[in-house]
Amino acid sequence: MFGLVITALGLGAGLAMDAFSVSLANGLHEPRMKAPRMLLIAGTFAIFQGVMPMLGWVCVHTVLQYFNILAKFIPWIACGLLGYIGGKMIYDGVKCDCDECECGERLTLGLLMVQGIATSIDALSVGFAIAKNTLAEALLSAVIISVMTLAICIAGLILGKLFGSKFAGKASVFGGIILVAIGLEILISSFF
Repeated sequence: MFGLVITALGLGAGLAMDAFSVSLANGLHEPRMKAPRMLLIAGTFAIFQGVMPMLGWVCVHTVLQYFNILAKFIPWIACGLLGYIGGKMIYDGVKCDCDECECGERLTLGLLMVQGIATSIDALSVGFAIAKNTLAEALLSAVIISVMTLAICIAGLILGKLFGSKFAGKASVFGGIILVAIGLEILISSFF
């Protein structure tokens, strides 16, 4: 059981890095974000990071042959989603000519869901890694991954808010660049 917890903690930290970067970008984009909104954003990422490995586990135990066909498209989907969101943030930040305001669109629930999917889609493959585990062990792993993601994303949001307040209007451009870079990293790393 100890080995399972240590493995899940490692997986949680590794999987949460994309969500951390997106949280950082969200904090940069919205430096006056309140605590309940931060919890909603971090919680969304945490839920997706916990659900995706379980979805992968279920796929291994049920419809693996169908999932393998789609697996090669996952990095392209994640890159496209993060590229779109990041590009929009860059556009909004460049379009904004003020230094004090929060320009551009506020993060909507729909965009948050897209971010959650894009940053957790690689967690589907963790379902393959935990496929040998029982359902209870897989659920424990998913909960640990989710809690790790929640904590790491809250840290990202706090850091983003801190630096977003200092850089004001242009923080959105920097946040958008981070998202585009993450999307490209996911795509490029899929080839190696």
